[in-house]
Amino acid sequence: MEEKLQALLESGKDAPQLRVSLAQACLARGDSDAAAAHLERALEQDPDYTAAWKFYGRALAAAGREAEARAAWENGLEIAERHGDRQAGREMQIFMRRLEKRSET
Repeated sequence: MEEKLQALLESGKDAPQLRVSLAQACLARGDSDAAAAHLERALEQDPDYTAAWKFYGRALAAAGREAEARAAWENGLEIAERHGDRQAGREMQIFMRRLEKRSET
């Protein structure tokens, strides 16, 4: 699957949704740095894409970059609220709470 997505990207069909799908594949195989890079590009293309913010925070947290993860989710939550994307907003709130609990221990 990831190979097909990468082939689409290499053929010039770059799009935020494609980048998020590639990032998810990278996260699934444990490559949080590659996932973060794809998500940064997705957010450059569409800064209001809440799913990209959600996964960007996850990739950063997986890479041990907790402060950056929190900032990403805070940005994403603001955008989700502005666009009425309640589900993504709730998910990012949950991720932030989990991050807080992890850093308390």
